[in-house]
Amino acid sequence: MVGLLDAVLRRQQLLIRCLGQYTNTSNNKDIRSTTVKMQSLLSGGVPLSESDAILILRSITPSLESSRHKGQAGKIAVVGGCREYTGAPYFSAISALKIGADLSHVFCTQDAAAVIKIYSPELIVHPILEESYNVRDEDRRATSAKVVAEVDKWIERFDCLVIGPGLGRDPFLLDCVSDIMKHAKESNIPMVIDGDGLFLVTNCLDLVNGFPLAVLTPNVNEYKRLVQKVLQCEVNDENGTQQLHSLAKGIGGVTILRKGGSDYISNGQTVSAVDLYGSPRRCGGQGDILSGSVAVFLSWARQSAAVEKLGDSPMILGCIAGSVLVRKAASLAFESKRRSTLTTDIIEHLGTSLEGICPVAR
Repeated sequence: MVGLLDAVLRRQQLLIRCLGQYTNTSNNKDIRSTTVKMQSLLSGGVPLSESDAILILRSITPSLESSRHKGQAGKIAVVGGCREYTGAPYFSAISALKIGADLSHVFCTQDAAAVIKIYSPELIVHPILEESYNVRDEDRRATSAKVVAEVDKWIERFDCLVIGPGLGRDPFLLDCVSDIMKHAKESNIPMVIDGDGLFLVTNCLDLVNGFPLAVLTPNVNEYKRLVQKVLQCEVNDENGTQQLHSLAKGIGGVTILRKGGSDYISNGQTVSAVDLYGSPRRCGGQGDILSGSVAVFLSWARQSAAVEKLGDSPMILGCIAGSVLVRKAASLAFESKRRSTLTTDIIEHLGTSLEGICPVAR
């Protein structure tokens, strides 16, 4: 009965908010009310309702105001992209812009840079990463130092790094990215780690162990490898929520967004689940959209005064928001394109999906 009353109250609050003009400012009464709701949402792994998801998105999405300047809505950098894989870093970086980040950078290899620039002039592309075939053995140390130094010039300007899209598994390239991650960790720059970045982390857990600003976004196979490495057992879906909780705790409190039919999120303290919307079409690249989306939302959550007063983890809230929005965009894209739905179709629906949930005040 209590659960039913809570649900009714949540929907009443949603209706009140929807009838009024959307704003990102809240008075103390709103904050206290939202605090109670958030605390109840982030426990037990119970899937979020649509009204709950809207509440979270609206709580952390900044309003658009003429007084704001370039960069305040987020500066994201993607570290990835090699000669074989140029689409993934583009998908991640452009998704961040489509959602509302002001600036989006890509640090990639020289072979990938020209291709990514052709995809979009909106991205700031840095062709500084190197692969083994392009570096002589005697030059490796100097080249690695040069790569890391170049990234260091920029790193503290970013609100979040996305590590891994299209990175590949070249040993020298992975060593360079490892050093970049170490510097980001020392500088307390949040990191969303996906794709081959997860391969790197699984083989060197110290890169993120104990770093609360790290978010891992594994798919089924990547999650399996993490469980085997950290918990030294196989994936147990019958006790999946507890296992995810243990895995996040076992890596020192990083946040893990386990992708699947339902997305499960934990930082070793709470577990949340998102099973709203979605699409039966499983085209490659959706994980790259998610990584860029989560990077933006966790950046916004960390900046939000409301979240600071709520006391909830901005990493958890950023993951929830990113998951909900990408699943919504995928659903809209599928309604339009059905079996022919591509990653680019989903990206084109990101803005529409966010506007439907958080309309810009006019």
